[in-house]
Amino acid sequence: MKVEKTNLEGCFVIKPTVFEDDRGYFFESFNKEKFETLTGASVNFVQDNQSMSSRGVLRGLHYQEEPYAQSKLVRVITGKVLDVCVDLRKMSKTFGQHFSIILDGKQKHQLFVPKGFAHGFLVLEDNTIFSYKCDNYYNKASEKGVIYNDATLNIDWQLSNDELILSEKDKILPAFKNLEYDN
Repeated sequence: MKVEKTNLEGCFVIKPTVFEDDRGYFFESFNKEKFETLTGASVNFVQDNQSMSSRGVLRGLHYQEEPYAQSKLVRVITGKVLDVCVDLRKMSKTFGQHFSIILDGKQKHQLFVPKGFAHGFLVLEDNTIFSYKCDNYYNKASEKGVIYNDATLNIDWQLSNDELILSEKDKILPAFKNLEYDN
C-alpha cells in the first residue's frame, strides 16, 4: 500500500498493492495497522455504505456536525467517479480549499477524507458502485451540506449543469459563505 498526501491537510490518496494474474486480482482494501502507520490518522470504522448510480448523478457535498462528524475511506468498486472533498475546519491552513480525484474500479485507489470535510462525488459511468467506510454512525439531525456549484469553491465537476442529476435536498444546500457549522 502506498499513501500520498493531497493538498489538503490530513487528506490522503491510498494506493493498494494489487496482485493480478490470469484468474483475476486480489488486494487488501483496508488494513488498520498499515493505514494508521502510513497516514498517522487513528480511525475506528464502524459503518460501511455502498451506492449504485447512473452517469451524471452528483451526490454531495455532505458532512455531519460534531459530535457526529465522520472520517471516510472512499472507493469505487466498478465504474468511475470524480470524488471531491472540501476542508471546512476553520482552524486548518487548508480551510476552504478542495481536492478532487478520479476514482475508478480499475485502479482501485481510495481517498481518506478526515472529519471536518464536506464530501461529494459525480458519477462518470453508468452502473457505478461507490463504497465507503465511516468512523461514526449516520445521524440525520447533524447532516449538513454545501451547494455543489458554489462560486467561492469553484469546483470543476467536468460535466455541464444540464448533465447533472441531483436530489431535491442537494439542489438547495447553502453556499460556502453561509455555512453554519462547528468544526
